Amino acid sequence: MQYVTSSVRESDARTRDRVARAVLEHGPVTASELAVRLGVTAAAVRRHLERMLADGLVETHQGPSYGRRGRGRPARRFVLTDAGHAAMTTAYDDLATSALRFLAERQGRQAVEAFARARVAELEQRYAPRVAAAGEDVPSRADALAEALSADGYAASTRPVGAGPGAGVTQLCQGHCPVQHVAAEFPELCEAETEAFSRLLGVHVQRLATLAHGEHVCTTHVPAVPAPAAAAEPQGRNS
Repeated sequence: MQYVTSSVRESDARTRDRVARAVLEHGPVTASELAVRLGVTAAAVRRHLERMLADGLVETHQGPSYGRRGRGRPARRFVLTDAGHAAMTTAYDDLATSALRFLAERQGRQAVEAFARARVAELEQRYAPRVAAAGEDVPSRADALAEALSADGYAASTRPVGAGPGAGVTQLCQGHCPVQHVAAEFPELCEAETEAFSRLLGVHVQRLATLAHGEHVCTTHVPAVPAPAAAAEPQGRNS
């Protein structure tokens, strides 16, 4: 009997971990959407979400929802709290922050910038072949970048934004960041990453929100057309 109870608890813990990971990757997300993704009942998902709410690991998202809204009261959408993110990371934030403070005090903020660029250079080098294999289509390249980021634990995804003339614009979202708390004090880390995304995708991207500044996800605006190349093309034909 004790063995059975232990097995049930272990299974329950695994399901809760899966729910937490799915909220991290897909939030803001409803219990019903999580149930479909995880292949479990909505009642089971709601039970875990209520526990996580009580523990301060998730919260209901107050921002705009995506997709069509039916009649009646809208379903609650969940995101991880700062405590939820902290529970899922093994980054040594205090040590990293102290090291960068020491670097900035001894050699100035330009040294921090150099460190940030060096940090993303290795990721950029590894991601480049995968992104290039996606072809010239910018949304496809963004999808490939999101897949590469997710493989490294960033819980990344893409979503199309806009309609009509604005169609094709993409938002690249990262639900997890291993240096989230460090970047709150040293935004150079986010800036270097954004510059790397621009080079990888071949367009000028813009960071709209970051986990470091208290948002529930890092969001990067990816335009559909590489504007600099488009502006330079007529000059090339006239030369």
